[in-house]
Amino acid sequence: MYSNDGLGGGMGSDGDVDTLAQLVADAEGAADAARAAQIREVRVLAAAGVLAEKQAAGASEKVKAREMALRGIAAELAGVFVATDRTLQRRIDEARDLVENYPVTMAAWEAGRIVRGHVRAIQEVGCIVPVAERAEFERVAVERCEGETPNRVREALRMIAERMHPRTFTERHEDAAAGRCVWVQAGPDGMSDLIATLPTVIADGIVDRLTRQAREIINARAQADAAGESAAGSEVDSEAESAEGDGSSFVDDARTIDQVRADVFSDLLLAGTPALDPTGTGDGNGTLGAIRAHVQVAVSALTLMGQDEGPADLAGRSPIDAATARELAGNATSWDRLLTHPVTGTVLECDTYRPTAGMVRLLRARDRHCRFPGCRQPAIRCELDHTIAASDGGATHVCNLANLCKRHHDVKHHTRWRVRQLPGGRLIWTSPTGRIYREDAPPPLVAFTVATTITDPPDPGRPPF
Repeated sequence: MYSNDGLGGGMGSDGDVDTLAQLVADAEGAADAARAAQIREVRVLAAAGVLAEKQAAGASEKVKAREMALRGIAAELAGVFVATDRTLQRRIDEARDLVENYPVTMAAWEAGRIVRGHVRAIQEVGCIVPVAERAEFERVAVERCEGETPNRVREALRMIAERMHPRTFTERHEDAAAGRCVWVQAGPDGMSDLIATLPTVIADGIVDRLTRQAREIINARAQADAAGESAAGSEVDSEAESAEGDGSSFVDDARTIDQVRADVFSDLLLAGTPALDPTGTGDGNGTLGAIRAHVQVAVSALTLMGQDEGPADLAGRSPIDAATARELAGNATSWDRLLTHPVTGTVLECDTYRPTAGMVRLLRARDRHCRFPGCRQPAIRCELDHTIAASDGGATHVCNLANLCKRHHDVKHHTRWRVRQLPGGRLIWTSPTGRIYREDAPPPLVAFTVATTITDPPDPGRPPF
């Protein structure tokens, strides 16, 4: 039964209200349980950080010893949390910082006055507040957070922190600029985000220049189109011919300004020369401008010949489309032919015209990325590690080599993590607490299959591939 008195219209029956009240009560219980679990996780991770420091106490190289101890513990916990050890190490550091430096915030969180989002905001903003002012900042910040959603209070917390900071914004910006960096975040459909953390004025200047260059290209395209239309149906004079010639590169060019801006950005980075080149001379260019990008791609022969549109594999990253793979193949200066297992797809052999580098290429093709559990660092940026150390009689052979990134190479040599290699490139890792992690050689994402039927008779004049 529904009320039509103008006050409760559309609110439902009393039974619906009772059901909603129960749902709200259940939601409160679920929120309390989630909060308790989050707090427990933070305290466990903080305790892990304390244990790492305890293990490193008294070591001759204290900084390195603590780092290795922390890496080992993070790798152990990563198996439980199903995450990478890098992620766990960052979370351990964040948890320890929160527990040790934000006790007022932790108490308010445990009391249910604030939620996890508030805690993150307070910790992120509070890092700029001097230690002597931290407790007062926490008190004011917690009061400001109560009853508000985290996204609404973030800017207010930032202003509170700014007022409490003894250093000028200019001084802090100089320190922040020292942390500028560039990194890649893989996305779907063969795309990725290239992210650069730069001073704001530099970032805005880059976007402005890209935008103005993109507009020049679009304006030139429009002029070329206009010149082509004016010449239609009449004898083309020399000026029209010139215009048409200048605009020949714009045939079928329907790119948006965003697309043109991205293309110009790529061209400048891939083919441009840095403004500062220490290898340059007073009257000549240096070598930095001659350095070109290097990527490793595996693609099937059928895709190269255009007989299918299956994706190719950008080693250590993600699939790429067939058209891009064919374009890269056309510009390649050398090739490696991979012989793969017909069932598992594991790389067995690698032919190359440079046999001295064949072993390195084979292992890059087989491993594709760092072989430590959970790591995805591309093999092209890894180091070849002897599973059994050469000093212990380990052979320099593919059955005793595997790609490890610098970080996990150090973990293998400076912590209690142990590894043995089985046939086929399978690695068996044993953590300090005895947990076992099996790392099979990753199967290539490009599948090579044997045809079961032949529809056309073989042509004796046609090459086999």
